[in-house]
Amino acid sequence: MERASLRGLLHDPRYRHLRRRALIAAAAGVVFGVLLGGWRIGLTAAILAWAADAVYRARTMSTVPAWRRASAAERRTEAQLKKLERNGYLTLHARAIPGSEAQIDHLVVGPTGVYAVDSEKWDKRLPVRVQTHRKLFHGPFNRKPRLDEARWEAAQASDLISKALGREITVVPSLAIYGPAIPWRILNIRDVDVFSGGLVRKWITKRERSLTTAEIDAIYRAAERVLPARYPE
Repeated sequence: MERASLRGLLHDPRYRHLRRRALIAAAAGVVFGVLLGGWRIGLTAAILAWAADAVYRARTMSTVPAWRRASAAERRTEAQLKKLERNGYLTLHARAIPGSEAQIDHLVVGPTGVYAVDSEKWDKRLPVRVQTHRKLFHGPFNRKPRLDEARWEAAQASDLISKALGREITVVPSLAIYGPAIPWRILNIRDVDVFSGGLVRKWITKRERSLTTAEIDAIYRAAERVLPARYPE
């Protein structure tokens, strides 16, 4: 049973970073031990390599475990949103819509309002274009279903939070796209704001302030209750 348990741990994706760190430490220990001719030097090098990797991971680690995240696009958006914390913005990542398989990648609550951001990584080789502000295309592919989904998710979040607080809360839907060039800055298509992923912070902060600190806290707490984590600990 112990061997089976250990084997399971070794293959568990949650401990991938520890396997990686152990390999880095072992490699550093062997290299420095051989080159400088001493096991003590090798051991010291291994310990320093282990510590350095631990510090690096602590500084770059996401609040959503890497083995659970759907895409690199979500990680890139999350890194941007972290920088908004000092300005009074609060963010929930990977929140489920109850009774469905849908997920809001990032729900942001701050002085300028409440936002649902869905992060998308698209093939950069295919152009992005829009027709009559109603149709979004990525190459030959019509992205209407993705727009409809983003709008529906935000509407559901708005309804749930509004009921929890007893007053209307508007959640603004968006698609943050990574990969292909976006030939506009921010464009509203079928009631969804669409923009290049690198503009997510500007999209949020350039609006007028509409919420107080107390309102932000209340909305955030309500959202945390009614939109469960997709990957609970």
